[in-house]
This record gives sequence, structure tokens and C-alpha cells, in this order.
Amino acid sequence: MNSGVGAGRILWEDGALRAAMRGAAEGLGLELPEADEKSRRLAEYVDGESGRRVMVSPPDSGRRAFQVRLHGNRAPLAFGASSDLAKVVTATAAWIGGAGLEETKARASFVRYRPWALTHEQKPFGKVELEWLIKLDRVHTPPYNRHPRAHAVLAAAYAQPVLRGLMPVNSHYNLWFSTAIEEPWRSKVGYVLSPYEGGVYGSDAGLYEVWKAGEVVARTETAEEAVALVVAGLPEGIGPAV
Repeated sequence: MNSGVGAGRILWEDGALRAAMRGAAEGLGLELPEADEKSRRLAEYVDGESGRRVMVSPPDSGRRAFQVRLHGNRAPLAFGASSDLAKVVTATAAWIGGAGLEETKARASFVRYRPWALTHEQKPFGKVELEWLIKLDRVHTPPYNRHPRAHAVLAAAYAQPVLRGLMPVNSHYNLWFSTAIEEPWRSKVGYVLSPYEGGVYGSDAGLYEVWKAGEVVARTETAEEAVALVVAGLPEGIGPAV
């Protein structure tokens, strides 16, 4: 099987990717665990002992490369895209087999990760900080990389210490905050930030919105101005999330 040629022309029906991964692994002399049968077109592998997980998506009409995501320590740590299935299998086998991020990248150079992921791999962050880092990191991967305004709201909120101590929650790219780590929707606090533009919820193009109880409290020109209103409206002595 020439895994690097014509990948975009293969019809990846249910189970086809898992079969291709298995065949490529055998050809390379590598071992992969049995893939999760619940994932239809995806190929998903989990190491039961460490909890590490790899998800592989096949090429489709919009892209010619396989998409690979590596999870560990309760977080998505790395992402990559390659048209060569052999390289995809190599990365999968390395990560599931216990290799670290640096070693996995050395074996499969298409793998990408940010410095925070390497730090988290060595010494895990707390749940609140980790949730912030995961959300901020999404700007580097599709489809979140197509929403810079949503990222601007996250970045502006993270720059505020009082908000950084609260649990960030997204809903359709809106952002709100909670004093609870588990079941955060039960302890919602403060306003909701909306990065939408161009007529969504009746907003004017280019304006950030601040919401409370389903009504617009304010519209601002920058994410920083919207976040400042959220901070000003928080109860005194709020946080951190527990």
C-alpha cells in the first residue's frame, strides 16, 4: 500500500480507515491496539493504562491530509496533518506506546504542539488553568482558527487575574464564567461575552457584546473593553473556582 499517494481519492467509509491503519502498521512492523469500533469514519486508539488517546480523521473533499490529535493528562496536547498514512501510524504507535511529545515528534515530524503542552506533560496544570490553556490553544487548529474574534475575547479575559481564576465556559463561541470546576453551569457568575459580528443577535458588525439574562448590556469596539465591563460587574471577592 502506497499510503502517501492518492489519499484524497479514497472513499473512507465506516471501518476503512481502521483497516488501512492496521495494514500500514503491519507493514511497518509496529503494534497498534484495537481501534474503538464506536467511531465510524475515525480511527481512535486508547491506552487503558495511561489514558493516552489518539484520534485520526481521514481526508475528505475539503482536505487531502489525515488529521491526527494526541491526548494525554486529560488534555489535547498535540495536533498534526499528513498525507502519508505511514507517518500517521508511526506517530500513533509512538504516542500510544509511551513516547513523550518530543520523542513522538522526532519520529513523526508533522506533529505540532505548543510549549504549555510540554510543560503539562511533565507537571500537569490544575483544572482551571488547564481549561484556559486548552481553549486559548484552539486558535491553532481548525475549525477554531477561523474565529479570531472568539480568541480575542478569550485572550483578553485570560489577561485579567480575577477571570483567570474562574472556570471559562464556551457556548457557540460565547464566553462566560463559573465558580465551580465540576458542573460549571450550576454556578454561573457575571456577564456573557459575545464575539459575534454582522447581525447575529441583532449586533452591529464588528462590535463585541456583553449580555445578561438574555439582553444586551453593552456593545464595545474591542474585546478588552468588553472584558473590562465583565470584571467591573463581578461580585466583590469572587473566586477562585473550586
